Amino acid sequence: MGLAKPVTAWLKMSEMTEKAQTAYRFYAIVPVGEVLEGERLFFELEGQPIVLFSIKNVFYATGDVCSHDGGDIGQGELEGFEIICPRHGARFDIRTGRVLQLPAVKDIPHYPVRVNENGFLEVGIPTEN
Repeated sequence: MGLAKPVTAWLKMSEMTEKAQTAYRFYAIVPVGEVLEGERLFFELEGQPIVLFSIKNVFYATGDVCSHDGGDIGQGELEGFEIICPRHGARFDIRTGRVLQLPAVKDIPHYPVRVNENGFLEVGIPTEN
């Protein structure tokens, strides 16, 4: 009974440590006011095609690639927080990149978005450890 608390604390610390180990290099993309509600912005960072979504004044960035066939996904239909591949109907959550529907079985990249002190949206790319 006395071991339950240390094990639980260790698991939580382990989860926090894992998340903290991912380092990002942030790039200023565009002033926050230039991406209007419901719009998408397409760009490339470090050779990675990315699409930035604006939904209810919150910004999300994913790789602009379907993990099923490698094609673009950013032009697909958006239902809530789900982007639908325009070719085969695979669905992904733009908040996490998590695959939600076949034929895709692998998540797509997702990137953190923040607003810097100058009012620019910044997108983070994971750095190599």
